[in-house]
Amino acid sequence: MKITTRDVPPRGAWALEQSGVHPLLARLYAARGITQAQELDDGLALLLPPADLKQADAAARLLADAMQAHKTICIVADYDCDGATACAVALRGLRLLGASVGWDRATYLVPDRINDGYGLTPTIAKRVHASGADVLVTVDNGIASLDGVRTARELGLEVLITDHHLPAVVNAQAVLPSDCIIVNPNQPDCPFASKALAGVGVMFYVLLALRAELRQRGVFNAQHQPKLDQLLPLVALGTVADVVRLDPNNRRLVSQGLKRIRAGALPAGMAALFSVAGRATAQASSVDFGFALGPRLNAAGRLSDMTLGIACLTTDEASRALEFAQTLDEINRERRAIEGDMREQALQLADAMLDDEAEPPPALCIFDPDFHEGVVGIVASRLKDKLHRPTFVFAMSQAEGHEHELKGSGRSIPGFHLRDALDLVAKRAPGVLLRFGGHAMAAGCTIDADRLDEFEQALQQVAYEWLDEATLTRRLDTDGPLAPEHRRVEVAETLQAQVWGQGFAAPVFCEDMDVVHQRLVADKHLALKLRHQGDLVDAMWFGHTELLPPRATLAFRLEADAWQGQRRLRFLIEAMATWPQNK
Repeated sequence: MKITTRDVPPRGAWALEQSGVHPLLARLYAARGITQAQELDDGLALLLPPADLKQADAAARLLADAMQAHKTICIVADYDCDGATACAVALRGLRLLGASVGWDRATYLVPDRINDGYGLTPTIAKRVHASGADVLVTVDNGIASLDGVRTARELGLEVLITDHHLPAVVNAQAVLPSDCIIVNPNQPDCPFASKALAGVGVMFYVLLALRAELRQRGVFNAQHQPKLDQLLPLVALGTVADVVRLDPNNRRLVSQGLKRIRAGALPAGMAALFSVAGRATAQASSVDFGFALGPRLNAAGRLSDMTLGIACLTTDEASRALEFAQTLDEINRERRAIEGDMREQALQLADAMLDDEAEPPPALCIFDPDFHEGVVGIVASRLKDKLHRPTFVFAMSQAEGHEHELKGSGRSIPGFHLRDALDLVAKRAPGVLLRFGGHAMAAGCTIDADRLDEFEQALQQVAYEWLDEATLTRRLDTDGPLAPEHRRVEVAETLQAQVWGQGFAAPVFCEDMDVVHQRLVADKHLALKLRHQGDLVDAMWFGHTELLPPRATLAFRLEADAWQGQRRLRFLIEAMATWPQNK
């Protein structure tokens, strides 16, 4: 691994510090491109306006007309955390806004991962129509559902697509569903400045536009309109869990959601998920979304039915919310067990590809007939992290009538756009890909079981052409040394309270330290005593068992930990380079 130190523009750091920003935060923010304190203002007034989102006004008129005509609106969700939170935001928001006109006719439908596949398919459109709905609204899907939208329109349904994924590509041209309204910052000619909105963020913006439309129609006024900010905890959860880039607009959405959670203003289901995860809402952070709540919701979509997750997020009864959360926790435990077994099998298959001294190929394709298709994405992510290669993991399709197909999920590394790579594979090897979609860092595809080798060869050829040695070298960007005066519990708590995530990485410090003492904990973690700038400090390296040399260059995060009622500071080790290292 190559450990590097981020550049800190001195003028930017100085300007932030002069504006009253904590000196350490000023340095961290400047290294991440923040140049003035206004960029750190998380006020809702600074959110990008809904009017900038292409067709948001048309979507608002469609929904307002449906409400006033007492039509039934059906939400078609996705089966991941972003889709679940987007569905919950849609249901809660529509009912909140519809109460003023006596409307409460919102339903939802979640495709089954195995039997239905992803997105608005013709079968799903027929089910929505059979349910008696008049208006079909997708959340976190639909932009590539050409056939599904066509079927829905033929059945007489009005269709609103809210999505954030990239459109389908046909003959090198983006092709959009026709005869419907589309709200998606990534559709052609959309001027919305934040292309990183998650699906839940797009739906939240549609609701903002709908409120403005209802206000214009005189349903309510600015002083007595429904408060949509109560939806922000859900928006924050879905945004972080979907690992979209935390640009300034997304950081404001997440920050506002966290403020409400810490104040105890969150849905009963979210509170129950915090409880079963052993996390405190008063100290909620974006880490809780990515590593505690998100996985428990995603587990339902992977192994069971995401209607359970949506029910958890939409109930207002604390007792029912806790029951749902406990069931989700149990499913997540099952998911972790399956994932662990699959990861070991996948690592063995990956090792079998390599000679003792060989580097991994530039892209990996792993398959085992015993793999569970609901967990292949997580295993692909783990392998990608371990081997630093674009990775696809395949399982046999469990859908009736598709038993001869393989379902694959891929994860990528910076510099290799996975969806574009699949598009090139489709052009070079016609017919290999039956279906595919996704974005730069994650994608999915379906192939015929007999053509796995052909797919693997085509993908590796693209990887050989696109990836160079620098891209294939694992790299960790750090924030350099930690000054002794910042080695305090209060500083760690300040850092933990900030909004960090994809594209706005949490602080990682790095410097040379003496290893004074080390021991294994539970045979899988390394507990350390380090000498940092002359003082002893506790440290942990989770998931690492190899003993360290007496002196090492260590990359670490700060953690404020509670032990026997006492707050304490410790370092969480992220990586090591043999000392000395030329940074």
